[in-house]
Amino acid sequence: MNKKLRSLLALFIFPLLLSGCSAILPVTATSNELGSKTGTAEGTCYFSVLCIDVDASIQAAAKNGGITKISTVDLQTTNVLGIIVTYKTIVTGE
Repeated sequence: MNKKLRSLLALFIFPLLLSGCSAILPVTATSNELGSKTGTAEGTCYFSVLCIDVDASIQAAAKNGGITKISTVDLQTTNVLGIIVTYKTIVTGE
């Protein structure tokens, strides 16, 4: 394989190795009015199964935002090649 072809392949393959994706999905909504407070809780897992001391629960997010009446709950998941996965729970309310 010549040097130019290897350089060209590396130029296209290297960004793929560093790529990841992130999505925010609605989990639930209540009949409570949309509040002005936002609370988050997040945790990172490795290889999608190794999660050490992770609390990305709705309860933790509400507590972190000082929320007692939850309006909406969203879940943001960021995945980098299945190696590093971050879960973030976003709660709004009063």
